[in-house]
Amino acid sequence: MYFIQSAEDWLRRLHDPAQVVLPNIQDVELHTLTATLSDPFFDSLREAYNGFDAWFRAKAQQGRRAWIYKTQDIAPPSAICIYDVQHDERINDHGNTLPGAALKLCTFKVGEAVRGRKIGELFLRAAFRYATDQRCEHIFIHADSTRHAHLIALLEDFGFAESGLYRDNQVFVKRHPINPPAVDVSPFDYVKWFYPHYRSTIDIVKFIVPIKPQYHRILFPDYENPGSALPASHPRTHVGNAMKLAYLCHAPTNRLRRGDVVLFYRTGDLKAITTLGVVEHFEVSESATDIARLVSRRTVYSQPEIVDMAERPTKVMLFRLIEHLPNRVSYEWLSQNRVVRGYIQSIRTINDESFSRILRAAGR
Repeated sequence: MYFIQSAEDWLRRLHDPAQVVLPNIQDVELHTLTATLSDPFFDSLREAYNGFDAWFRAKAQQGRRAWIYKTQDIAPPSAICIYDVQHDERINDHGNTLPGAALKLCTFKVGEAVRGRKIGELFLRAAFRYATDQRCEHIFIHADSTRHAHLIALLEDFGFAESGLYRDNQVFVKRHPINPPAVDVSPFDYVKWFYPHYRSTIDIVKFIVPIKPQYHRILFPDYENPGSALPASHPRTHVGNAMKLAYLCHAPTNRLRRGDVVLFYRTGDLKAITTLGVVEHFEVSESATDIARLVSRRTVYSQPEIVDMAERPTKVMLFRLIEHLPNRVSYEWLSQNRVVRGYIQSIRTINDESFSRILRAAGR
C-alpha cells in the first residue's frame, strides 16, 4: 500500500487553495519588498543576474509572491524564495518541457547571517506543500554550480535531480507526483524522490515513538497552531524549521531501520498520536562527539545534555517529517481498539493492520 492524501482532501485543496502557513516565514506579495531592494542583502543577486532590479520590479507588478524569513519585523529579509506556478514550461537549452503545472523557485537565497537555521529546508517544506495544494507534479530551480554548492547539496538531498543547463546555470527538477508511482526503489529512496508519498507496505516496520510535550513543541512548533513558532530568544527555535529531524533516547529497541515508519505519540497533556515520519538513519552510540555531529541543529537537546545522555548507549534516529495527522489518535482509542496495552513509555512496534486502523482514525 502506498499512502497518499484522500481524494476528498485533494478536491478540497483544489477548490479552496490557501497560502502556505509555516513557522518563521511569511508569504508576501513581492511588491511589499520593493522599498528594501537597495539593501545589501540583494547585492549578490544583482551581481549574479544582469537586470535583477528591473526583473524584480516587473514581477512585483505582475503580483508574484515570495516566502521570506526576517530577523526583525521592519528589517529587509534575511532569506527569500520567490516562486511561481508555470505551465508546460521549457526548462533547459535542449528544449525539454515539464507537462502541466510546475512550481518554479525563481530566486532562492539564505543570507550569511542566518545560515545554519535550516531556512533552506523550511523553504523547501513550503514549496512541497504549495506544490501539493496546487497539484504541481514538478518543482524546478536554476542554480550556478560555482556559487550555489550548498544549495545544490540541499536540493539533491531532498530528491532534486539535474536536468540539463539553462544558459550557464544547472537545472534541477524534483518529481512531485499527485498519485504515488509504483516503482521498485528502497523505502527511504521512495520518500526522498516522491515526498510527501511514502511506502508503508507490509514488509516495512511501523513504530509508535513517545515524545514529551516540551520536546514535541520544539520539534513540531506548528502542530497546535499552523504558523506558530518558538520565541526568537529560544535556543532551539531553529530546530522546527527542518524537515530532517533527530530523536535521541535510551529505549531498549534496536530494530529501527532506514525507511521504517514512525508515529509520534505526545505523552503528558495530549496522550495522542499526532505526527508521522520516515526513518533516514538509526544507530547506537556512546560518543557525544559522534552524536552531536549526526544531529547538529536538528535535536531538542543541547550539547551538555548530549554529553550526559552519551554516558550510556544512546539510540540516535534521524527522520524525515512527513506530516501532522489531520486528527490526533488518543491513547483511549488505541487502548480500546487493542492497538496498545499499557502505557506508552518507550518505542514499540505495531503491526500493519493496527497501522492502517490508526491512519483511518486519523483521517488518512
